[in-house]
Amino acid sequence: QVQLVESGGGLVQPGASLRLSCAVSGIAVRLRVMGWYRQAPGKQRELVARISGDGYTFYGDSVKGRFTISKDNAKNTVYLQMNTLKPEDTAVYYCNSLAPPYPWGPGTQVTVSS
Repeated sequence: QVQLVESGGGLVQPGASLRLSCAVSGIAVRLRVMGWYRQAPGKQRELVARISGDGYTFYGDSVKGRFTISKDNAKNTVYLQMNTLKPEDTAVYYCNSLAPPYPWGPGTQVTVSS
């Protein structure tokens, strides 16, 4: 059974940083393309970053240059380092495999507000 458990969110001011973690069980992140998604109130869930099994990364335009996705294969954990946070980054953040996706975890709330 695949489980995805996100953590690390919180309430921060604009310009601050956060590091999200996604503890994965049931699949090996070293073999999968893993992604971080976010869903803001009233909006559809969107993919913000992904990392391949080989470590290649891709970012959405809205986070490019500010967010960094990484993973620790030994810990089977995926991370999202978020710098220079903006109010428009406010959302619930989730991780998942891209192909196939699995049941979503609880997500972690990120709120950027002064």
